[in-house]
Amino acid sequence: MSLNSLDIPKPPAETRVVVAMSGGVDSSVVAALLAEAGYDVVGITLQLYDSGATPRRAGACCAGQDIHDARRVSEKLGIDHYVLDYEEKFRKAVIDPFAESYLAGETPIPCVACNQTVKFRDLLETAADLGADALATGHYIETRQRGAHRAMFRPRDLDRDQSYFLYGTTQAQLDFLRFPLGTLTKDETRQIAERFGLAVAAKPDSQDICFVAKGRYFDVIRKLRPEAGEPGDIVHIDGRHLGRHEGIVNFTIGQRRGLGVAAGEPLYVVALDAASATVTVGPRSALRTHRIRLRDVNWLGETRPEDYAASERELHVKVRSTRPPAPAHIRATSDGSVEVELVLGEDGVAPGQACVFYDGVEAGAEVLGGGVITESLPEVEAANADRDLVTTTA
Repeated sequence: MSLNSLDIPKPPAETRVVVAMSGGVDSSVVAALLAEAGYDVVGITLQLYDSGATPRRAGACCAGQDIHDARRVSEKLGIDHYVLDYEEKFRKAVIDPFAESYLAGETPIPCVACNQTVKFRDLLETAADLGADALATGHYIETRQRGAHRAMFRPRDLDRDQSYFLYGTTQAQLDFLRFPLGTLTKDETRQIAERFGLAVAAKPDSQDICFVAKGRYFDVIRKLRPEAGEPGDIVHIDGRHLGRHEGIVNFTIGQRRGLGVAAGEPLYVVALDAASATVTVGPRSALRTHRIRLRDVNWLGETRPEDYAASERELHVKVRSTRPPAPAHIRATSDGSVEVELVLGEDGVAPGQACVFYDGVEAGAEVLGGGVITESLPEVEAANADRDLVTTTA
């Protein structure tokens, strides 16, 4: 039997697809396109947090008005639609780890955790229980069949590339997922929404950290973890004591504004020590690093990371969602962890952020996987590490 447009060997009418509907234009268009193509479409919207306890803000998702919007779209398309209460799952898998990570001096990305757990683990299991052949979402990413499995690639619209938030997708999840917008631009998606007469055609895009009211993440953390306001010292990298602060959750690596200290030079946060509640600041040059270490690496590429390391083959990485992939090398370490050498260097790399691997920079480049940044080596430490490696080798 020939494959349908989702690479599934069934006629569309016999292919059930669950669509994760956030109430935004992207997932709404996915549902519309699949319904138009004749698939058996079931829309599911997740209520992830209490929209009463967390005030509605522009650009948020997964609560209140968004659920209403998803329901209206489903009614217009004539598809079944269900709202599932995932608040407890979301709290345990995303909100609590988010708070713990900040208390540890990291800068976490809750959207990555949400995709890894609530959306691509729990919702995927629900879709399978409903007899679905696939779970489709409105993410801008492309996947293609390669042998027995699917591989992930950067989308056509690089301005909307969401691979940075999807690197943790497992191979089993990737095989079940479909991303119909991977070959479209955002403008084309909105035009399709207008063609279908969807009320969300001009709806603004959702933003990160949906559960944080007015962008004040530290308010959420302090509510969950009152100890987050533990005061501590602000010190210069040269040892000078510059002042006090009201909690390291108010700071992130690379931050310049709002430090609460006066100095005769621009200062940036260069280190956070959770154990002593110490914030270390210094000049911009102190933020520069060429080497980072990772944990929890998820690899999707055919070529293994150890093969890249052994051959010194160059790949590309993103250490921020808003930056293009930059050249890098994977380095082998004696303790079995993954270390990445940034060829061009980066400023202000923060623990808790993601480092995502690519085999190129253009649209269609393969997404090889990624991991969580545990630390970056300042230039002096990195130079010493290279010298020790040369000495040991010699």
